[in-house]
Amino acid sequence: MKVILGIDVGGSTTKIVGYREDFSLLGVQRVVAKDPVTSVYGAMGKFISENGLQLSQVSHIVLTGVGAALFNSDLYGIPTSKVSEFEAIGLGGLELSGRDEAVVVSLGTGTAFVKATREGSFHIGGSGVGGGTLVGLCSRLAQASSFETVLSLAGKGDFRKVDLTIGDISTADVGNMNKDVTASNFGKMQDDATTEDLVAGVVNMVFQTIGMMAIFACRNCTIQDIVLTGTLTVLPEARSIFDELEKLHPVHFIIPENAVFATAIGAALSYLNKQE
Repeated sequence: MKVILGIDVGGSTTKIVGYREDFSLLGVQRVVAKDPVTSVYGAMGKFISENGLQLSQVSHIVLTGVGAALFNSDLYGIPTSKVSEFEAIGLGGLELSGRDEAVVVSLGTGTAFVKATREGSFHIGGSGVGGGTLVGLCSRLAQASSFETVLSLAGKGDFRKVDLTIGDISTADVGNMNKDVTASNFGKMQDDATTEDLVAGVVNMVFQTIGMMAIFACRNCTIQDIVLTGTLTVLPEARSIFDELEKLHPVHFIIPENAVFATAIGAALSYLNKQE
């Protein structure tokens, strides 16, 4: 059995996936490390060990992501290539969602927006609002310096203690927006707001900002499917917040299985597709 590895070298995490040559997914792995080079070698070692592989079974490695530029030679003597992060984001998003076209949103340290079709992918633009924003603000507001702590606190908070809603400023719905729709993130800040409420407010602000930017991107290219990928998609609040945005706008948000590994999956498939 020969295996192709797709590795997404991010700013704080490395995601690795393995595909057999028949296009079947072997497994996925995620490693957190401050040093991208260390995380890549660590991710490879862990993946190979946990899947009972030998290095000789890995026929090709495909690197993508911001940290891919740090590697200029083959890894462990295995043929290694690179693919554009935006191509990998688009291809991975379409593969996981089963769509022929979509706006694929990669929620990483920052956020990238990619128009993806079966003919190719186009980088629409990006935003500095992302996972780095989430953890950075929460570290100051709630001394929550890790993603795991943010994940724990967010589920216990109520963003309505810090966000101003339509109902706070109007006795009636405004247009198609009901009284629960956010009018201003952190525009209320009740005196009894807890640490958990602050974290929930940051999560709501980050997801609403990313969601609205994706909606605007769809209006510009007439696509209605938005595929959400990246580490932030594991937050339970993601589904409920994007569901609320769907009620206000003619789009469909999709969080597919293995969304965290979409870019690494796209990297591996870019190589397999060329061989096919």
